[in-house]
Amino acid sequence: MTAGDTQPTQPLPPHTYMEAAPKRRRRAWTWVVALIVVAGLAVAAWFAGEWIARVVVTSTIREQVITQLSLPADQQVDVTVEGAVLPQLISGSLDEVTISSDDVELEAFSGDVTIRAQDIAIRGDAGAGAASAAVVMDEEQLRTLLSTVENFPAGSVGLAEPNLTMSTELSLFGVTLPVGVALTPTAVEGDIVLTPASLQLAGSDIQAADLKSRFGGLADTVLRDWTICIAQYIPAGATLTSIAVTGDQVVADLDIDPAIVTDTAVQDVGVCE
Repeated sequence: MTAGDTQPTQPLPPHTYMEAAPKRRRRAWTWVVALIVVAGLAVAAWFAGEWIARVVVTSTIREQVITQLSLPADQQVDVTVEGAVLPQLISGSLDEVTISSDDVELEAFSGDVTIRAQDIAIRGDAGAGAASAAVVMDEEQLRTLLSTVENFPAGSVGLAEPNLTMSTELSLFGVTLPVGVALTPTAVEGDIVLTPASLQLAGSDIQAADLKSRFGGLADTVLRDWTICIAQYIPAGATLTSIAVTGDQVVADLDIDPAIVTDTAVQDVGVCE
């Protein structure tokens, strides 16, 4: 390269741009975690409040049932409140409540009892929207009830769906013959009515007219309807609406006056006229 020559110009290196450091998102994640924690605490508080409310409501209902029905203090009474309790308490009524207990003793009328009620007001005097009950009796409990009926052979009672059975004896001219009767239970104006459905004389089927012709007026003791008043054992606000033999049990359904929640007049036991 001669003195007159100029040094070739070297190209400048390309400009390098420094990328900005990524912004830390720790603060954002902190808020997310905080929100999750707060939400979790809120849910936990809700469930804690719901649990406490449910315990208080079910315990109160149980105590009232034991008090109103004069049950033993240690009587097992199961109370179920459908749905979340807190919103119902806020609204002022319970949507649906089921109460059940086995071997409830209402004097002679006893059995396993289940009560269902809807729209139960917890403030004011509105009572309930609707309520019903079912009483399930076994054979022994049925005998106890029928033992209150004068001249009824309660000790011989058995169950043969759809009827209950009893046996007695008829005597004529010194001859005593066993008579079996199948009785169909029905509910009539709140009473239990037992109506003869079939008859047996000394183990053979016989028609009512034939039994009447053989024994005359004596046959009326087994051909009659039997009426059992249960009003004296249950609250005045409860009315028997149906009764049936199902398998080895008797199921009685009752309608309950919604006012029974607040009206002491219908909470007291009824009267047999």
